[in-house]
Amino acid sequence: MLFRSRRSLLLTLAPLASLAACAGSSTPIATGPAPMVSAAIPSPDPRVGLRAGWFDAQSVAWNLKVVSATKPSDPFVNLSTPGDRRLFNSDLAFTGKYVIQGNYSGYQVWDISNAANPKLHAAYVCPGSQSDVSVYKNLAFVSGEAVAGRLDCGLQGVPDTVSKERLRGIRIFDITNVSKPKYVANVQTCRGSHTHTVVEDPKDDANVYIYVSGSSAIRSPNELPGCSALSIADDPNTARFRIEVIQVPLAHPEQAHIVSSPRIFQDLTAPPRHAEPVDSAALAARAARQAAAGGGVGGAGATGGAPRQRGGPEQCHDITVYPAIGFAGGACGGYGLLLDIRNAANPIRVGAVADSNFSFWHSATFNNDGTKVLFSDEWGGGTAPRCRASDKMEWGANAIFTLSNNKMTFKSYYKMPAAQTSFENCVAHNGSLIPIPGRDVMVQAWYQGGISIFDWTDASHPFEIAFHDRGPMDATKLVSAGSWSAYWYNGVIVSSEIARGLDIFELVPSPHLTQNEIDAAKTVKQEFLNTQGQPKLAWPPSFALSRAYLDQLERSSGLAADKIATARAALASAEKLATAPRRAALTGLATQLNADSRGAADQAKVGMLVNSVRDLANAQK
Repeated sequence: MLFRSRRSLLLTLAPLASLAACAGSSTPIATGPAPMVSAAIPSPDPRVGLRAGWFDAQSVAWNLKVVSATKPSDPFVNLSTPGDRRLFNSDLAFTGKYVIQGNYSGYQVWDISNAANPKLHAAYVCPGSQSDVSVYKNLAFVSGEAVAGRLDCGLQGVPDTVSKERLRGIRIFDITNVSKPKYVANVQTCRGSHTHTVVEDPKDDANVYIYVSGSSAIRSPNELPGCSALSIADDPNTARFRIEVIQVPLAHPEQAHIVSSPRIFQDLTAPPRHAEPVDSAALAARAARQAAAGGGVGGAGATGGAPRQRGGPEQCHDITVYPAIGFAGGACGGYGLLLDIRNAANPIRVGAVADSNFSFWHSATFNNDGTKVLFSDEWGGGTAPRCRASDKMEWGANAIFTLSNNKMTFKSYYKMPAAQTSFENCVAHNGSLIPIPGRDVMVQAWYQGGISIFDWTDASHPFEIAFHDRGPMDATKLVSAGSWSAYWYNGVIVSSEIARGLDIFELVPSPHLTQNEIDAAKTVKQEFLNTQGQPKLAWPPSFALSRAYLDQLERSSGLAADKIATARAALASAEKLATAPRRAALTGLATQLNADSRGAADQAKVGMLVNSVRDLANAQK
């Protein structure tokens, strides 16, 4: 995620309330024109050349509706300094009707029960960077990494190099009363927590676990005993080459503690690297600097010495766990790792992939049946323009792999396809699956590249089906902003806009997505959601689900047109019947469709349809 600086990003703060817990009104932003709807991306691409602005930037949407756009609350916006990094919005977590939005200076809680008008429910000011958030039932967890973060959430920072007042690790809150969170504990770690992942162990209902990914410098052992930056050869207990696993007893979260420090990176060699893009201005500046220093322009060994040997990664940036399949995807510097998490307290590396087109492996997403995994590349760290027309489509993109027998096999790349300006930070970032039955569809944030929704059912041929984008913050220079994360939650897409606040979207029917598919997706409900703790999606029986499969079979010509028409008519007729005759009608339809499947072009999809109709029949009680 943004700004992996080893220095504090919060040395000073504009005056803020040390703690604000309040309900309040939201401030809407103009949501822009109605969405364009079509099969092909409009040409020329309307994302190119959008007018710049902070809260008045020009925006465009394709096959996607902007439901609301809400400015940050008062403690988290600096109207005098657009793009103030100390007030950047970061990641999202969801519980009930609330979305918790992290911010470098704390977090905000929004009531999104009315998606068209989100209401600020609480604002908790607690500087720490990045303040990535997650939830588990009545608990909230917040990452802290900045050296200015304090245990007491104070705004004065921590001026001393070594201090017992510093917080670098995980803060734990009791959010039983969301409007009045209670700070119950913290767990300090050697690198701090850039991101973290809550892990549920299906065999352990007394605890949850947190995988801590720290990317900052290792702190002094004088500040936190046991922190060592030595090599493994010099210190077998070094803080390098490991993650921290925190155990949180649900009955006593104040007793949370580090239970293991798995060395999942140990023995990895240096990954292959790609070259930077040719940028004449940058090359000229580099040549001038080297000439002034008495050197020439050259690569490794240009100074006369042997090329420096590079080791493998020492930390992960982000880990996505999928407990239902027993695996996690670790985006770890120069590698994408596959971890066995069946023993949640002791994850084990079972696979690793590298790619010379990838610079900084950032995050991972599995498809729902666990046969594929997608890794993103945050090339440039989120602060650079990596979607310019001159940038290769393979760089700062996603890499899609099939997954079988612990082996990841590369299939393709996907990158948001519209060229962005040199004043827009743009690269692959956080996203989630959208529960479209029978398909792998994902929404993803691209910072100032906006959000892109794409289908990767065919791992070798992903394609975009919807998008939203705004113009840059500034037409004359790069001011960081854009969508940090975009996630599906209970029928809507929620995006954390770094500088502009909170955006909420809805899918609209298009040639790529029918109303039945959207309605079926909306039947999937979560009590709470951390996208990095990926849940197994399950669709309750519904007429929309069966109709969605019929729509897909029609789109792909997977079943004869007359049989699709007959099935649609049978569903419409059954829906009008009383319970007992409806059950009988649906049972008969399932039997007929099962027979039809033998001559179908897409027998697997017809099988899904048959099962959905049977389940719907059995649900009639």
